[in-house]
Amino acid sequence: METAYVQSNQPKGVPPLELTGERTLPDVPEENYWYRRHLVVYEWIAARTIGQRVVDMACGEGYGSEVLSRGARSVVGVDANPEAHEHARLRYRRPNLRFERDLVERFSEPCDAVVFLQTIEHVQNPGEILEHFKSMLSPGGVAYVSTPNLLTLAPAGAEKSENPWHVKEYRVEEFRALCAAHFPQVELHGLFHARKLAVHEFAIRRLGWDAIHRRLGFTRAFYDRFTPAISARDFALREGDDALLARALDFVAVCRA
Repeated sequence: METAYVQSNQPKGVPPLELTGERTLPDVPEENYWYRRHLVVYEWIAARTIGQRVVDMACGEGYGSEVLSRGARSVVGVDANPEAHEHARLRYRRPNLRFERDLVERFSEPCDAVVFLQTIEHVQNPGEILEHFKSMLSPGGVAYVSTPNLLTLAPAGAEKSENPWHVKEYRVEEFRALCAAHFPQVELHGLFHARKLAVHEFAIRRLGWDAIHRRLGFTRAFYDRFTPAISARDFALREGDDALLARALDFVAVCRA
């Protein structure tokens, strides 16, 4: 029987969400790596959208919309899932933040920035969605779009990981071409491990750390401590050419209308 992971310590009256793999969640210690990996990108975007009208498409649990709302003029978090929408609406409350239950293909509101993180790999019609986002943006507006790197997510030689929610996973050149087909200016950044995650990655690749902890029998004890201690500072966003970005965990496209 698979273990069910559910959010802990939620505010009174806020229904906790169960981790299904479709979206990441805060307040689940076992999910902390993925939560922080997503959070660092939201924080990076939040610093670039101060005073702006922002639409956070496929906002999921809502934590990212709340981060954006700390400096933005206004934020709308959009998600079609009824449980996620209800959770976000009840948990995250600011005068400049609201949540709408709707499809990303259908919701439309004039804005200065559209945020669409770790979702384009889930959709059948990425080009249409990017065109829709572009139609919402004010002159000079920006769409921030992220997606995992196929080469660091899937097994070597595979065209997709085993994630059942993903339709299409991208190589760097594929993702750049997709964004450039719909926006006149595209900057691509890569997300990499930093600090203790960089040390951990080195230990796995060069020192055979995975084999060592399994052989010594303390895998669970190690990761029960290591994973909850990961912070957003253990990731770093970098610009670079496609040779560098091909080694990134995720791609973050800054698409200017």
